[in-house]
Amino acid sequence: MLAVTEAGLYCARGDFHIDPWRPVDRALITHAHSDHARPGSRAYLCSEVGAGVLQLRLGASASIRGIPYGVTLDFDGVCVSFHPAGHVLGSAQIRVEYRGEVWVVSGDYKLQPDPTCRPFEPVRCHTFITESTFGLPIYRWPQPSAVFAEMAEWWQANQAAGRTSVLFGYSLGKAQRLLRGAPANQGPILVHPAVAQFLPAFCTAGVTLPEAPVATVERVRSAEGKALVIAPPMTADSTWMDALGDVATAFASGWMMVRGFRRRRGGERGFVLSDHADWPGLLEAIRSTGASRILVTHGATNPLVRWLRQQGWEADSLVEEHRPPSTPSGDHE
Repeated sequence: MLAVTEAGLYCARGDFHIDPWRPVDRALITHAHSDHARPGSRAYLCSEVGAGVLQLRLGASASIRGIPYGVTLDFDGVCVSFHPAGHVLGSAQIRVEYRGEVWVVSGDYKLQPDPTCRPFEPVRCHTFITESTFGLPIYRWPQPSAVFAEMAEWWQANQAAGRTSVLFGYSLGKAQRLLRGAPANQGPILVHPAVAQFLPAFCTAGVTLPEAPVATVERVRSAEGKALVIAPPMTADSTWMDALGDVATAFASGWMMVRGFRRRRGGERGFVLSDHADWPGLLEAIRSTGASRILVTHGATNPLVRWLRQQGWEADSLVEEHRPPSTPSGDHE
């Protein structure tokens, strides 16, 4: 029903692509991160709640139609619907059905609770195409509440030392999750402009976030080391960072579970908080679909495929030899 082409995952019967790598006539988008939503296509379809952030990403000239979760569209007999993925605001799994055969393309997803987006919703299918960004048994996330408590203690210690706390998180999804989880009464919370641009879309979607002015150099310095600044990783070595004065830095990412990644990032602290499923989450999601066939993409595909085969699933890596490398936009992990 779906096949990998030079432009990406394609349904010939319905004449549409899912998260295409190159411009196409009709692009169905799982979410607005730049490795899934690329500019240049003639028409885009996404979840209704994700349309706002996708428009910001692709520009005002992009033709975008938002579809409510669970509503079915018909493309020449192929039925398509979007279902919550729990990754970031508006993220969706895409269900594709033709003559009783059902495939689901997961996009990126997580099962941990996150008040900034709709939780993952299992969708029954015959074939499940799953991501595997963290598809190794070593990846097992701590409870978010414990991670946010650690962040608050880190911020408090920096305040006592008179150092501004700069917390790096991807500008769409992770940053807003950090903002929601930060203790609003502990001190001023400021956000980089790359984060601030998405906040109205979250408010429109009904997500409650604390007040967070843009982190200008003047605002940061006037806080005299009491502020928490949320910024994308791409700013770590920027002139903007150099102008902030004495800062303490930390990264929030699933990669922080691995010591080598923490060293390469160069931050003083690492907090394990991911918008992707960990190993137990991947397995739980796969089981919940009831699928007999699993296709694995994005990340550590071979270990997950091997484990699934040992457990009796029909499983393969989804070959994506034409997929271009992700651009270093700093908004996904």
